[in-house]
Amino acid sequence: MGWIGAIIIGGLAGWIASNFMNSNTGIFLNIILGIVGAAVASFLFGLVGVNFSGVLGYLIAGLIGAVILIYGYRAIAK
Repeated sequence: MGWIGAIIIGGLAGWIASNFMNSNTGIFLNIILGIVGAAVASFLFGLVGVNFSGVLGYLIAGLIGAVILIYGYRAIAK
């Protein structure tokens, strides 16, 4: 997937995760959460043998990873 596709899908995944977790983040942070979240989720699921591929897989990985990142941030901030 190219950089522009990664930004678009990452932004969408971050936006969905921020709405799901009721966090008020801007569009830039949504993109970062989605892209970094996809990397985190791909790594974590790779440890148990689950791989994501394609646009839908990247979206799901980004969503799960962004939710994990938001949850982790909230746990550390408390």
